[in-house]
Amino acid sequence: MSLQPWVEDAPEERTAFFIGADSDTALEEQEHHQFILQKANALVSENCLKEAIDWFTAAMQYGPVLPEQLSTFVDCILRNFKRKEGGPDTLSARSQDAGDSGGGDEMFDCPNCHRFVGEPVTIACGHSYCKRCLQRRLLSKCKLCKETVSGEEKANVMLCGLLDKWFPEERRKSKTLYEVDELCRKKRYEEAISLATDVIQCDPETTAVARLSRAEAYTALKMYHRALEDTELSPTSNCSAEALFRKAMVLHEMGQVDESLHVFLHCLSEDEDFPCAKRQVEKILCDLLSPTGENVKVGMRETTQNTSPRLRSKTLVADAQEQPQSPVQRQHQSPARAASAHQHQDSQERRGESLERPGLSRAHSLRMYGLSCGEEGLKRVCSAPQLGDENKGSLLKRKLSVSDTEHCVVGSGGSKSKKKDLVKGSKQKAAKAKTCRSVPEDQVDPNDWECSLCMRLFYEPVTTPCGHTFCKNCLERCLDHTPQCPLCKESLKEYLACRKYVVTTVLEKLIKQYLSKEYEERTKTYLEETRELSDLTKNVPIFVCTMAYPTVPCPLHVFEPRYRLMLRRCMDTGTQKFGMCINDPQKGFVDHGCMLTIRSVHFLPDGRSVVDTIGGKRFRVLTRGMMDGYSTANIEHLGDTRVEDSEELEKLQELHDAVYEQARDWFQNLKVHFYDQILQHFGPMPEREADIQATPNGPACCWWLLAVLPIDPRYQLSVLSMTSLKERLVKIQHILTYLQSIPNN
Repeated sequence: MSLQPWVEDAPEERTAFFIGADSDTALEEQEHHQFILQKANALVSENCLKEAIDWFTAAMQYGPVLPEQLSTFVDCILRNFKRKEGGPDTLSARSQDAGDSGGGDEMFDCPNCHRFVGEPVTIACGHSYCKRCLQRRLLSKCKLCKETVSGEEKANVMLCGLLDKWFPEERRKSKTLYEVDELCRKKRYEEAISLATDVIQCDPETTAVARLSRAEAYTALKMYHRALEDTELSPTSNCSAEALFRKAMVLHEMGQVDESLHVFLHCLSEDEDFPCAKRQVEKILCDLLSPTGENVKVGMRETTQNTSPRLRSKTLVADAQEQPQSPVQRQHQSPARAASAHQHQDSQERRGESLERPGLSRAHSLRMYGLSCGEEGLKRVCSAPQLGDENKGSLLKRKLSVSDTEHCVVGSGGSKSKKKDLVKGSKQKAAKAKTCRSVPEDQVDPNDWECSLCMRLFYEPVTTPCGHTFCKNCLERCLDHTPQCPLCKESLKEYLACRKYVVTTVLEKLIKQYLSKEYEERTKTYLEETRELSDLTKNVPIFVCTMAYPTVPCPLHVFEPRYRLMLRRCMDTGTQKFGMCINDPQKGFVDHGCMLTIRSVHFLPDGRSVVDTIGGKRFRVLTRGMMDGYSTANIEHLGDTRVEDSEELEKLQELHDAVYEQARDWFQNLKVHFYDQILQHFGPMPEREADIQATPNGPACCWWLLAVLPIDPRYQLSVLSMTSLKERLVKIQHILTYLQSIPNN
């Protein structure tokens, strides 16, 4: 598609917008601002970065652009960065490394950093991570199932107790590292540095993590060179992305924006799901594109002195312009201007070799900290942050152009092989340092795995946001009564509203591995209990509420804890059926009822539910019982007695037709108010059936009429219990005759 960038208005027109624009003009400008952003994102999606920069710059003229609105832009830059950084070989090697690090069967390692989980926190999807990764926001999605991570959960109490018992020394080391992070969080940086230094000297296994925490403290104290040393000495295979992020933050604090941007992108190429790094890239790009002061010449001069000769010749041409020009105006410049720039290229290259560099320039600092010169073209995607608004966008676009033409120069073969050897050596050291963990068999006690509610072995263990673990069924039953944790009484209203009771994966694996016999017995008991609940003739759950009829919808509002449990069991067993009876003062519920089939359930945030059911078979109660607060019964199903004689069947058909016509006449002559109410709650009157004995319950129109007719429930119950279609039709005929005899007032 053909997209034309926005041309900047005249200064007086822009002034009128900011000073004297009325509300209609402001609304129009806002709509135009959104339109420009949409165009920019569309260009980014097509990988047209240079054109997209024009549109993003134009959007800045109409209103602010938030950093998160550049997310698509960042994704596109990152894709190009990964492609140009190392080519297919590097990407395939990185995938292999990721597979090697994440493919192990070590249950006690964090899926993100692949180190000992230490302080395990179970998130909503059921997977467990170390507390450090979650508190530092090192991931936004679960590495195993890609579900969004909130990071608000507390440490898993059950897992912490087991790790304290099985691996006390590693737990002690993890707690020490956590203390360093806590000191940094409380801004007690000197103490954090002292404690981290002690850890580094005493424990080589945790050196990398301790150095990263110490680098954060050094950065806060503006001791940047020491912080950089720590980040350079801790790029192990387990925390390379975090080390790169920490290094980029140090460079950014030093004011070296272009170098920090390059390292941020490198971090994201190692781990795309690194929210903090992506947020920083968005902020840097937003700052580059946003309007600032008129420091164009200073920024151009510095960039000219410290970048490649090809870029210097271009920036000198831009610096020679008296007034900044829009991207569209620059597209229409005469070819003579470009030819003039090429005439000076050789002299500028010679001059560049002898230029003095006072102070610590961007490119000089880049070489100082050991980044590859071959990656400089891609690194300069965003540099010179002090440039003016339009020139910054132009320079950003030119640097992208340089990256496009120089993407083959990725670095010398020697430096790449040296880097590969360094990474390989660090991985070998990490592999040697990693402890082979095995649970001591004499320390596996089945009593440690008991649910505190049912006092049996965990079955489908679920961990709440407060860190406590229960059997899934046990927790659901407690939440039926109150939305609080049964142990610590912390509110679980949000947890109840989500209704995501996901099994804690690591606990279930540990139970199956170390308590296999006990788990088999527990599973057998659970299946037996489920089998008993799925019997539709014995111990059938009875909902004591209202009259229900075959083929007639029966919506229910379930709020009592006992019926929440009953409903959940009906769903879990797969029967999705229960009996409905009306109340009886002496017996508890009457002798006849109707089975209801659950069609859908809508759960409300507080645990209540709206259930859509429809009537099925009729039944007669044989014996009554009670289970966990709700009524049960042994039942036998009822059906109409079939008429075999042809003459009787013909008379029965005539009676049915007469009752049907009488009912339709009564229904059509109802007042509009009652007519609409019946249609809303029960639907239209069923059509006449060709075979009135096709089902054991007889024609559907009889049950529809019984439900809508204004008669006493006891009389309706007597009709429901009949097994003769003829008697049922006669009863309904008498009711219709009586109702039609009453004047319609």
